[in-house]
Amino acid sequence: LETRAQLHRFLFCIFLTGFIVSLYGIFEIPGGGRVSAPFEGEVGEPNTFGGYLVFIGAVAAGLLDKIENAGIKKALVALLVVLIPPLLFTQSRSSYLAVVPVLLVLGYLSEKRMIVLIGILLALALSPIFLPSQVKDRIMYTFTQPQESGQIEIGGIKLDTSTSARINSWKEAIKDWTNHPFLGYGVTGYPFMDAQFPRVLVETGILGLAAFVYLLVSTFKIARSNLAKLKLPAHRGLVIGFIAGFIGLLFHAIGANTFIIVRIMEPFWLVAGMVVVLPRLESADAAVIETAPARLGRFSSAK
Repeated sequence: LETRAQLHRFLFCIFLTGFIVSLYGIFEIPGGGRVSAPFEGEVGEPNTFGGYLVFIGAVAAGLLDKIENAGIKKALVALLVVLIPPLLFTQSRSSYLAVVPVLLVLGYLSEKRMIVLIGILLALALSPIFLPSQVKDRIMYTFTQPQESGQIEIGGIKLDTSTSARINSWKEAIKDWTNHPFLGYGVTGYPFMDAQFPRVLVETGILGLAAFVYLLVSTFKIARSNLAKLKLPAHRGLVIGFIAGFIGLLFHAIGANTFIIVRIMEPFWLVAGMVVVLPRLESADAAVIETAPARLGRFSSAK
């Protein structure tokens, strides 16, 4: 990225793609079942589609909070309105979980922090009233599934078989990791499991997990540092949206391989690259403004 025009084009493409796939998801809702992204075959991947929508929505919401252009604000609102229904009907509990920290981070980093946070907490508390029945049933199914083999019990509460299978796979992975503690079993060298952090540990060992955590921490530190440097509202909004989406994906990764899924990581790292270069773009713009009078003076003298 060398100019703000390039930045705007990249963002336009990201949001346009999010808008199109969200419309596709809306058209899937009447068919019943869980909504997923295009080109995934009959089974689909609603869980990772939900993670993608959470991240795109977070970036859009961060920009919406700071941007000043009325036309762009309307476009971002339209994107969020179109994005919410397919997100809800993915019936992805990992994505629902990710939404909560996204909203809280957006509220915390907004100008009117207390007002926004109180509004978000009220909305979350009242959500059972207006959420679709499919969403509420999906959440409650975690704790109300009829008795089946394979369920585990925590604190007197029985969890559904899907959640139980995930927890059991985490336990098995941590136990098996001790056989190859430093380098793990190798990438794809261990049976499939749908949880990012245990998977990284068992496949790449403690050294791989340390490198992965270092990458995540470094990404967060750069974003936080750049947020403090930036002056333009739109740039600050982009970084705020990225930070909120990033934290949301950390929660999403509890129940999905979030950080190795192409549909989530392509937009994630593209936006991360934008966040890294934003201070340089602002500095370049400031230099152009500072040297403009001198250039105009030379032009007038030449005339």
